[in-house]
Amino acid sequence: MKKIEHALELLMFNSRWLLAPFYLGLVFSIALLLIKFGQEFFHMLPAIFTMSESDVILAILTLVDMSLVASLLIIIIFSGYENFVSKINVADHEDRPEWMGKVDFSGLKIKLIASIVAISAIELLKAFVNVSNIGVAAEAGTWTVGDKQLAWKVGIHFVLIVSGVLFALMDRIAEGTKSQHSGK
Repeated sequence: MKKIEHALELLMFNSRWLLAPFYLGLVFSIALLLIKFGQEFFHMLPAIFTMSESDVILAILTLVDMSLVASLLIIIIFSGYENFVSKINVADHEDRPEWMGKVDFSGLKIKLIASIVAISAIELLKAFVNVSNIGVAAEAGTWTVGDKQLAWKVGIHFVLIVSGVLFALMDRIAEGTKSQHSGK
């Protein structure tokens, strides 16, 4: 019976490697995002002198948005892989990020929600810069279509901020509970 138990535990322990293809897929997603980034960048270049200031700002915000998503993917790949699959053995590499290996699941959640809020803020800023082009003046009651879109974006952004604060608060409470139980 002990051998069966050990074999079952070994199987479950080794099943963590089933996550590796997910992280590899995220690496390929960064490559796809890089292609899209290059496409947006080179699409903007020829028209830079004829674009309005707000169009330039929108184009740059789109690039910033993509770089934040790529950075978020790197954090998820490194932290997720190290937390759930295996340690990444590059400790002596000079370019190893300082945070690598120190972000636990709780820290990953906070970084994730913070990145999502930042991405949402950029999308909201893009909407405000482009407010004259959001929707048409088609009336739907007293609100225009553009007003509704902007209101939804503000509402969603607010919900994301509240969610982030609640995540941080839950982690702080959980950390305090751990400290009390360990006698710190």
